Amino acid sequence: MSVNPQLYTAFQAIMRAGTVSGAAELLGRSQPAVSRMIDKLEDSVGVKLFERRKGRVVPTHAAHLLLDEVERLFVSMATLEDFGRRMALGQDSGVGVASLPALGLDFMPEVVARFRALRPQARVVLNVRMSVTVEKWVATQQVDFGLAETPFQLSGFETRIFADSSYVVAMPADHPLAGLDEVTPAHLNGVDFVGWTPAVTARRIFDDIMQGAGVVPQMLVESTMSAPMCSLVRRGLGVAVVDPFTAWAQRDPSLVFRPFLPRIPCRIALLQPETRNPTALAEDLIGLSETLRDEAVTEIFD
Repeated sequence: MSVNPQLYTAFQAIMRAGTVSGAAELLGRSQPAVSRMIDKLEDSVGVKLFERRKGRVVPTHAAHLLLDEVERLFVSMATLEDFGRRMALGQDSGVGVASLPALGLDFMPEVVARFRALRPQARVVLNVRMSVTVEKWVATQQVDFGLAETPFQLSGFETRIFADSSYVVAMPADHPLAGLDEVTPAHLNGVDFVGWTPAVTARRIFDDIMQGAGVVPQMLVESTMSAPMCSLVRRGLGVAVVDPFTAWAQRDPSLVFRPFLPRIPCRIALLQPETRNPTALAEDLIGLSETLRDEAVTEIFD
């Protein structure tokens, strides 16, 4: 099967826009032209990608699976093009990092700022992705290293523990539980709670703990990430159990954080391609990450 990038560009545009007309506008093409490109792509891959319903296109399950592969393809193509430009300009290579959101949203930007202060000419690409995607990118050598939550689903990379910490309870500074040194399931009985969605691993551990304690929290709002959970807590919508690095990033006088017992582990690993040695720039960035990790954990738990 030959790969025609234009067909995949049209496919990606429809997935983003949600309609053929929207994709045509994004691509600067006519709607019939975009429709023909999708027909050719479906013939090429041998599966139906969209259901046509009353003038609308509805992605099939196969389309959602293909989208992840297409985005990885375009990342790889962009990386190759960028590499060629940098080589033509005689520039040294930089550092590519993939990080789960718990570290990628605030923690790693601080690391990158410290790194750039030491290496002002160095180029850094920070990709914030879910852990399973971080695994894929490291295994396929699309980045120099990654940070992902354990356990892993793939192979093809070397790992070592980056952080072995615990989740904490976030609450408004004036909340009745703020005076406690630690929070247990019994303290959460009848308390408004901002929780993770069921797909999050820590949610399943939390549910098991609460069920064992015979406590049913009033989970009125759910989210997939700790950062918006902290924002919801700050707005008085309840308390939440969040990862310690987001807690460090979200600290301000309006929020307090307390250890949650029994402990919910927050284990994050450093992933590196097993067939490629780390560059000096990557080692510097990893070293700064480890320094800030120690600072953050100390600040949250001391």
